[in-house]
Order: sequence, then C-alpha cells, then structure tokens
Amino acid sequence: MGIPKPLVQLNQSFIVLSVLVALVSYKLILLLPFVIGVYTLITKKNPIILIGKRFLKKPLSQYIMEDKDQQLFNQWIATVCLGLSLAFFQLGWNTLAYMFSIMVMLAAGIALLGFCIGCFIRYRYIMWKHKRA
Repeated sequence: MGIPKPLVQLNQSFIVLSVLVALVSYKLILLLPFVIGVYTLITKKNPIILIGKRFLKKPLSQYIMEDKDQQLFNQWIATVCLGLSLAFFQLGWNTLAYMFSIMVMLAAGIALLGFCIGCFIRYRYIMWKHKRA
C-alpha cells in the first residue's frame, strides 16, 4: 500500500522548515529530521506521517498514493545527507555542512513543487541495473 500524497508533502514540508530553521538559527536542530529519518529507516514508520494521518479528512483510499519504497529511498538520501551535514558542522567544515543541508532542503522543496529528484535517481538506477542484466 502507498502513502497518501498529503502525508508525503507534510514530511517534505517538515524537512524544508526544520533545515531552514537550523540554518538560520541553531544548527543542532538538524538532529530532529535526522533522528526521525533514522527511526523511519529502522522501523519503516515515519512519526511525521503517523501524526499527520490523524488529520486527514477523507479515507486513505481517496487520496493519490505515493510509492512507499520510493519514499524510503528518498528518506535514505535525506538522512545520509543530514547526517553528513551534522558531522561536517561538528568538524568545523561548515561549507560542506551547508552544502549537504541545502541539498536536502532544495530536494524536498523541489519535490513539493512536483519534481522528485530521488525518484529520478532511483529510476535511473533501476534502468542501469536492468540494462546490465
């Protein structure tokens, strides 16, 4: 079963807002989306989506669904990049830290506008594997 699109967009918005706040104020706020990302990858349950589910007005089946495997792939990318950003901030390598944070924020923001960079990457990877087989 898929994930209703409004819940995917809620998660994307959370990532954009938390990274934005972290970059303009306190960098350790990046721990919040990072920890949620790690938890999601371990349990396959995203707390932001679980909380958001309570606020949906229609039955789940009436929403456009997003592929759960694709969302987990996207979560891997975001979580790794946020982890690298946190590590680089701790090492004092601020340029790399900002680059990885901004990449995550831009990818989630662009996805909110309708183009999923993670989907494109995964599609190209699947096509590459298929051609090799």
